[in-house]
Amino acid sequence: MSDHLIGLLLGAEEDWPRAFESILRRVGPLSVAGDRHTVSSERLTIEPFDLTDPVRTDLVIDRLAYWYYHPREWLKKAALVNGTYLLNSPFTFQSMEKHSAYCAMLRLGLKVPDTILVPYKNPVDNVRWAYTSEKYNRPFDLDAIADRLGYPLYMKPFDGGGWRGVSRVNDRADLHRAYDESGEMLMHLQATVDYDHFARALSIGPETMVMDFRPDQPMHQRYAVTHDFLSPSAGHQAAQISRIVNAFFHWEFNSAEMLVTGDDVYPIDYANACPDVAVTSLHYYFPWAITALVRWSVYCVVTGRRSNVDLETARYFEIADSDRTYDEKLDAYAALADAHFETDRYREWCDQHLPHLPEQVHDWVTSDEFDRLLRDTVAATYPAHEQEQFLAHFRGLLGLWAEENQPA
Repeated sequence: MSDHLIGLLLGAEEDWPRAFESILRRVGPLSVAGDRHTVSSERLTIEPFDLTDPVRTDLVIDRLAYWYYHPREWLKKAALVNGTYLLNSPFTFQSMEKHSAYCAMLRLGLKVPDTILVPYKNPVDNVRWAYTSEKYNRPFDLDAIADRLGYPLYMKPFDGGGWRGVSRVNDRADLHRAYDESGEMLMHLQATVDYDHFARALSIGPETMVMDFRPDQPMHQRYAVTHDFLSPSAGHQAAQISRIVNAFFHWEFNSAEMLVTGDDVYPIDYANACPDVAVTSLHYYFPWAITALVRWSVYCVVTGRRSNVDLETARYFEIADSDRTYDEKLDAYAALADAHFETDRYREWCDQHLPHLPEQVHDWVTSDEFDRLLRDTVAATYPAHEQEQFLAHFRGLLGLWAEENQPA
């Protein structure tokens, strides 16, 4: 008998953790290679820790350490000392922020829009700033840089942060206003693309859902339920790019954003340590996300999958430096990603040991328990006079998912 414990390191979220816990309880004991496995979860608390303390959890789903340093350092200790498996890696998310991710993907030949890093507008809080700036900061022409990129363009922090500080810049007046407001944030200027679709891909382990994303809409309307909104080639590329990025950085619970024009896919953001999985934004796609998160977590702990902080990026760069075509390089990168995520083994294992999970998820999403979760989430999210409207909105979208995903 093998018992496995999954730790949930949470912030203020309540909806998806309740969903995860409810679905995980329905997985039931699994018989694998003659051994009986049980998988449970618990919510982790923040406490002082000795660097030699044992860690009970086999795997941790982290939604907190991207901004809260104490649990970040506990995760590092758990991974390095105790071999705990992490979703996601605090090592690469701390060092490979959006800027580093852009650089790496440019090195692989992906179609990242032209991007320029500019110095801080305001001095940083460091006593050495004035001397260093006077001696080494070269003057530059912000207008000339923007003219080179072309309007409209976007100004955004080099390290991302949930749309923090992102500005669309239409002209020189917008440019100087946005730069003045950036303060001590280090900013990218990035060319935009005349795009047909804004795609957002959520990847969990080897599974990816590419969604029609409308960033200018209110949160409950940003994910449009639009099937086949991309051409077959663009849809294939969008899914590949998301998994390639994740495998390259060893991220396993991440979302990527891409601008799509015809068959051309331009990745613009793919370092999201805490991707959106709220029922009030994902709605129709929420059951898929929870299913994939349960499935990948169970697979990792039961099969004893080991984490590895060695990124082995040279394998990707060898492909980048070859004379293959763009599509051939994507396929070769994707093969490395499949090897990293054990995609074939994962699918076969889930077919053998978790064939009942889709039916259990469908049963739960259509249950009174889920409806209570939805009501509680809507009550906690929207003012009282809007709650009935939004409850009907989300019930309709999730009812559509239930209708289209009836168990075989």
